[in-house]
Amino acid sequence: MSSDAVPALVGPGTALTADRIRRYSRQIMLPGFGELGQRRLAAARVLIVGAGGLGCAVAPALAAAGVGTLGLVDDDVVSASNLPRQTAHGEADLGRSKVDSLAETLLANDGSVRIERHPIRLDASNALDLAQRFDVVIDASDNFETRYLLADACELVDRPLIWGSILRYYGQFGLSWTSRGPGYRDLFPDPPHPSEVGSCELSGVLPMLCQTVGSQLATEAVKVIVGLGELLLGRVLTVDALTGRTRESRFERLPARAPVTELGGTGHPLARPMQVGPEVPMTTVAELMAMLRDDEPVRLVDVREGWEFHDRRIPDSELLPMSAVYAGSDPEPGAGPVVVVCEHDPRARYAAGMFVARGVAQVSVLAGGIEAWADLGGPTERGDA
Repeated sequence: MSSDAVPALVGPGTALTADRIRRYSRQIMLPGFGELGQRRLAAARVLIVGAGGLGCAVAPALAAAGVGTLGLVDDDVVSASNLPRQTAHGEADLGRSKVDSLAETLLANDGSVRIERHPIRLDASNALDLAQRFDVVIDASDNFETRYLLADACELVDRPLIWGSILRYYGQFGLSWTSRGPGYRDLFPDPPHPSEVGSCELSGVLPMLCQTVGSQLATEAVKVIVGLGELLLGRVLTVDALTGRTRESRFERLPARAPVTELGGTGHPLARPMQVGPEVPMTTVAELMAMLRDDEPVRLVDVREGWEFHDRRIPDSELLPMSAVYAGSDPEPGAGPVVVVCEHDPRARYAAGMFVARGVAQVSVLAGGIEAWADLGGPTERGDA
């Protein structure tokens, strides 16, 4: 969508009182925003799934900006390990519902905001009903089952889904809206196996990333509601907190992707059965560099998604995305050993185990993935997805 063709999603509410005009004067004066934009925010209904790190950043930002109704969904309670990054909760909230704790923080800033509390877990029995009752949906969850369920629900009821994720020192965010552009399953067609992904609990996360990514999710929601700027349709932004850099990757609709017709329906699984493959050896970045320098025959098989491959790849590598690996595709026969590559190495280890189990010989995994390769000076290039 071009930057000059963003229609406002929500119609304006009633005229603002003098007190509300004074309260929001700094944003009302923005070019293209005005009092009309503020009235659109007041009339908007935004659903936030997750009251953890991202939810504690995005919900206060939207409430303070003047969004009239916020729905909060989370079945968890506050624990001590949450407090460094979930800043809407405090020590007095330990053991309390995260939804109740977050709601009270929002009301302390603006007692007029309408909050719908849902201290429940999002599942197939409630996702559609919740999504269709709101204008915009924000995925601030921390697991892939919820993420895909919410993405499918929003596709079915035609709601814009603004999503974000954080892990270690990295954050990612984007907008899915299948009636106007690519959707989440065009970017990530199938959920990964649990063994392929980390979690904040097991892998850690830099607390400040919650604010960084959460503020971007809130900004995108305001843009969608008011009709401002250029939406993130067909783009995903990655934030690297260690380098201070952001990277934009573009993606398009997958021509062969069937539309979602039901939650968790065939062809759109929410989880994959466990497939246990044998352990495979690791190839270090230094070892791979030496092999390539000495012109030894080697086949580099990249199992990331097409948009990741297009954004950055090791020269002369071939793309074989995990969706194809799951479907039974193996590397093409050729001379030399196979070195499997992904962004860090979890997906590569899983794919390599499947290759070995299916009889592919001489398979190893690039330790640390393309991230380690680039960190140690290995050349990369942009490639066709």
